[in-house]
Amino acid sequence: MSKHVIATDKAPAAIGPYSQAVRVGNLVFTAGQAGVDPATQQVVAGGIVEQTARTFENLKAILEAAGTSLAQVVKATVFLKDINDFAAMNAVYASCFGQAAAPLPARTTVEAARLPKDVLVEIDLIAEV
Repeated sequence: MSKHVIATDKAPAAIGPYSQAVRVGNLVFTAGQAGVDPATQQVVAGGIVEQTARTFENLKAILEAAGTSLAQVVKATVFLKDINDFAAMNAVYASCFGQAAAPLPARTTVEAARLPKDVLVEIDLIAEV
């Protein structure tokens, strides 16, 4: 099995000993991404809607660097600081996938007590290349 590291400056740099994504065969596994501006490494202003939107911009950039896209995502895992933010996050999530990703990816959503940088949402994806 051969692993290839995926990296782009269009998404936040890793804040620990991990890769933005790893490609194995025809699958890409992203690290969890959050609403962090890659230029400043700071959490974007606003609430769950703004953070979810930025999270997807970061994920799209990583997937593009890997030669794939949101349309190829097969699995998503969403971590929410507050499950009460589910509806707002879900609205942004739906707009990012839309009909282009039909069928929509499988998804797990959980509430997490605390996320890095105290963000409100973190999402990781598995996509086919």
